[in-house]
Amino acid sequence: MTAIKITIGELDIIADLNDTPTAEAIIEILPIEGPASIWGDEIYFGIDVSTDEDEGARAVLSIGELAYWPPGGAFCIFWGETPASKSPGEIRAASEVNPIGRLRAIPVYDLGNVEMGETVTVELIEDSQIPGMRGVPAEDPAEE
Repeated sequence: MTAIKITIGELDIIADLNDTPTAEAIIEILPIEGPASIWGDEIYFGIDVSTDEDEGARAVLSIGELAYWPPGGAFCIFWGETPASKSPGEIRAASEVNPIGRLRAIPVYDLGNVEMGETVTVELIEDSQIPGMRGVPAEDPAEE
């Protein structure tokens, strides 16, 4: 997995990207930045990647998932309900997206305070650059 840092104002969030064709296309253009758009509990912004839906494309996501939205060419951060959600607690994109990664921690309160138009920056980062990481990869709870 590839680690990235997402910066929005004073907020720095660490995430891991999946090994998928879409994530690889995004890695190739990092660093990227753009003005935040807000749609419910989703932050997204347009990026210079054009790809179709991956084999694993889906509309329902989990809290903290990152995705690429092919119709809008957008990098998306999901942490809660959107206007497309069909039931309480459901996290649903406007249409199918390509899941590309996951936040290591989900600062829901801070993400909820991001304002429309705030600059979002996404850059590669080495685990050794993350305080307390010392180059050791994050443990996958599924492996325990």
